[in-house]
Amino acid sequence: IGHVVWLVHSMDGPLRGWSSLGMSDVHDFGTVAFKGEYHGRPVAGSARLAWGHIGNLSVDMLEPQGGDSAFNAFLSNHGDGIVSLVYEVKGKDEVRKEVERMRALGVQVLQHFRIETDRGPAEFTFFDTEPRGKYVLGLVHWPGGVAPPGAPATVSHIAFAIREAKPVSDYWQQIGFPAMPVSHASPREDSRYHGMPLLLAFDVGWHRYTKPTFEWIIPPHQPANCYADFLKAHGEGVHHLGLPVDDLDGAIAKYKDLGYGVVQSGAWGDIGKPGSGRYGYMGTDSIGGVTAELIHAYN
Repeated sequence: IGHVVWLVHSMDGPLRGWSSLGMSDVHDFGTVAFKGEYHGRPVAGSARLAWGHIGNLSVDMLEPQGGDSAFNAFLSNHGDGIVSLVYEVKGKDEVRKEVERMRALGVQVLQHFRIETDRGPAEFTFFDTEPRGKYVLGLVHWPGGVAPPGAPATVSHIAFAIREAKPVSDYWQQIGFPAMPVSHASPREDSRYHGMPLLLAFDVGWHRYTKPTFEWIIPPHQPANCYADFLKAHGEGVHHLGLPVDDLDGAIAKYKDLGYGVVQSGAWGDIGKPGSGRYGYMGTDSIGGVTAELIHAYN
């Protein structure tokens, strides 16, 4: 995964907020025009576009203008958030082959467009995978939009909140991806939700065929928890980005100083020993609909 396409109703707050949290090399292109197709129909429109990176993951943040597009449909249905996980391709021939492969599997192109930027032209192709797969699978050819060489792998995983695991696993397996093994996370007494004790058991699946890896969380409605909150506010989709840190308490303090407190926290394993760790979900949903999970693993 080279890029995420992140949609927002208004750019300024999310761009400023995530820049303060470490998104770097930020470039605001202003309003750009695009032409292409949406559900096979010719479309033309515009959007404010900004680009940056979180480690080696490029972030394409878009504030769509009015008009008929996959972007405005997503914002209407889900609010701010990451709509697409995007693979970098080398050119049109690679895109054509993948479009043909997906069509043979019954998956159509949702939207295709091209934009001109001062980092060169960018061409995006998005497949209609979100209804069953919970995110839009995308392809991009944008040599000027890749993360800088040698950028660190800051994002360890991209996590989704979903209601059922098997239909999602079956769908991606049908398209050619591996099955999603699911395990059960037992409740811990040291977990907290808005500072209060939380005994939360939930199921979690993993796709480890790519980097960042994908985590699929299937939470209960009760007790109250941040995953169920997300499902209520946004529906199924990308809940958080996993951000490993060396000093969890120090990183949490930095986020708090910037106005983003701990929403939920917990741990796994025998704390302090190899194979264990601690985490904190920070209140960044207010700046773009995606939560930052700070993680410290003991190796």
